[in-house]
Amino acid sequence: MSTVTLKSVSKSYGKVKVIHGVDVAINDKEFVVVVGPSGCGKSTMLRMIAGLETITDGDLFIDDNRVNELEPMDRNIAMVFQNYALYPHMSVYDNMAYSLKLAKLAKSDIQDRVNKAAELLQLSEYLDRKPRQLSGGQRQRVAMGRAIVRKPAVFLFDEPLSNLDAKLRVQMRLEIRKLQRELGVTSVYVTHDQVEAMTLGDRLMVLNDGVVEQFGTPIELYEQPATLFVAEFIGSPSMNIVSANANGHQLTLTNGTQLESSTSASGPVMLGIRPEHIVQDTTGNLLVDTGMVEQLGSNTLVHGTLSDDNTPVVYSLPGIHTEQSLGEKMRLGVSQDSIHLFNSDTGQRIMS
Repeated sequence: MSTVTLKSVSKSYGKVKVIHGVDVAINDKEFVVVVGPSGCGKSTMLRMIAGLETITDGDLFIDDNRVNELEPMDRNIAMVFQNYALYPHMSVYDNMAYSLKLAKLAKSDIQDRVNKAAELLQLSEYLDRKPRQLSGGQRQRVAMGRAIVRKPAVFLFDEPLSNLDAKLRVQMRLEIRKLQRELGVTSVYVTHDQVEAMTLGDRLMVLNDGVVEQFGTPIELYEQPATLFVAEFIGSPSMNIVSANANGHQLTLTNGTQLESSTSASGPVMLGIRPEHIVQDTTGNLLVDTGMVEQLGSNTLVHGTLSDDNTPVVYSLPGIHTEQSLGEKMRLGVSQDSIHLFNSDTGQRIMS
């Protein structure tokens, strides 16, 4: 069993605090993705788990062992980096075997581990090649193989796919997820790509300026965002956010439009609606001036603004729609159950 527990973990550089009292428990064999914008503290948190950064305050446990002062090599973790970090003068075999040779394992054990990892990663025919002779995806597999042969308690991934093209990223994230399930190793994966996070993680940890905004399953974060930040960050395209005034279940938008919400509130609120929950409706209350139209094949994204207001609105229509034209006024509807409300001051979700 391998669990990772952070108890009130903080990190400061002098007077600048970059991680603020994180309390999370990662379960055995769980795949947790840490996601957030650039500079929010994702990589710093991962490096603290790895032992590459010291912890300013709080405690870090791997299983039941406090590891704050342990060196990285003594934590039984393996890390896969963004830039692969392969030795260019070594063969694929030697790159994968290097840490095992340092640990003075028997030659037969090393060979067995490397061959098994190579077979799992479809690298058997490349063991004699140098990294420069491999594609980006193959190099990333070698980096993963080097981690696998160590049989670690925990895998750490620091944006491992960011150097790959879009098509290869999709392919590699599927391979990483499949591999993690086959090996059953507890994994922590850092990315700024929320689509990558949604498709990979058992649970997502959303970071914002060193604070955990929400920690839950991808569907929980998508359907019940705890804060305005999570609502806007999770989902592509992101949730529409409009200022409104609430009087019970009645909402009045800044342009005077009246909507009904299943959530009761009072006073100024921020109203959130996902693009796919907005529908064309000749009797709908929402009037939008059409701007740019994006034809994506499977669906059409229509960008516009609220009529008599500059608030941007995006809505999604299934399939191909060519009838929308620039400046056209569209009457739209939205279900009261699909409206999210957030406190205007704190950004916290208003619950029913």
